[in-house]
Amino acid sequence: MEDVSATTALVFAVLALVLAGPVPALLARARWPHRTPRAALVLWQAIALAAVLSAFSSGLAIASQLLVPGADGRPTTAPTAEIDALGLPLWILYVVVLAITLVIGARLIYASSLVAVRTRRRRARHRMLVDLLDCGSASTPGCHGADIRVLDSEEPIAYCLPGLRQRVVLSEGTIANLDRVELTAILSHERSHLRARHDLVLEAFTAVNEAFPRIVRSRSALGAVQLLVELLADDSAVKVTGPRPLARALVACAGSAAPKGAMAAGGPSTLVRVQRLGGAGPDRATSVAAYAAAAGILVVPTVYVAVPWLTELSRLLTR
Repeated sequence: MEDVSATTALVFAVLALVLAGPVPALLARARWPHRTPRAALVLWQAIALAAVLSAFSSGLAIASQLLVPGADGRPTTAPTAEIDALGLPLWILYVVVLAITLVIGARLIYASSLVAVRTRRRRARHRMLVDLLDCGSASTPGCHGADIRVLDSEEPIAYCLPGLRQRVVLSEGTIANLDRVELTAILSHERSHLRARHDLVLEAFTAVNEAFPRIVRSRSALGAVQLLVELLADDSAVKVTGPRPLARALVACAGSAAPKGAMAAGGPSTLVRVQRLGGAGPDRATSVAAYAAAAGILVVPTVYVAVPWLTELSRLLTR
């Protein structure tokens, strides 16, 4: 049991570190996700989930090392018995690793709660403002819908506010500079974000990013996922209007900014997205490989590492 648990803890610890740092850094520099954003996003989610589960599994494996058999053969949690069986240096190491795991878990819960509460407060405040400042009307060309708000600004602005009371925010400058088809493309893009709840994906990655220590996490992971959700929304808009109207609309709204918690049509990724619209289409083989890799990242460690450890732990507990 000791050898199995020690090996399991080491494998899971290494896997968590690799999935939290080097793997996201390499994937963020790759260009194939631009052709298959949906499959790439699934792979990103698998990597993030596997990193969290691996960190917890390593801590659980270490915790099992502390369950040494007592005088009656059953597991004991008495520190003195654990020290006698393991030795003080090894006992301290196990306790420290377990504490780090618990800290990561606590940070993940705290970060998830903080991001959720903070984001929703910002959205509620901004939603109230755009409702008050709305200058649109039923006669505004191309802007029909209870979720659309129009701001009195000559600068082209387009973004959406997700949530239960969703909003798509445009400016008069956007309406004046885009023709009807281009405006439809922008609205399709923003409503795709709202339908797919891309905001929840970004919240989850933000929480995971804040949970892991800076020394091991990849700084580029969140930015890569933000680009992927924009590409998915672009693909949805292309199905409605085609690539050319969307490309022209994205260029017009390239300088569009959005408050925190919202998702803007433009931004620093506009050039990459416009270039992609004129490139090759989705690569089916790459998509299949990405889905297979996502499944493997989650399944293989569980089958080949966790199952033997759980079997041995069950035997110990039933003695």
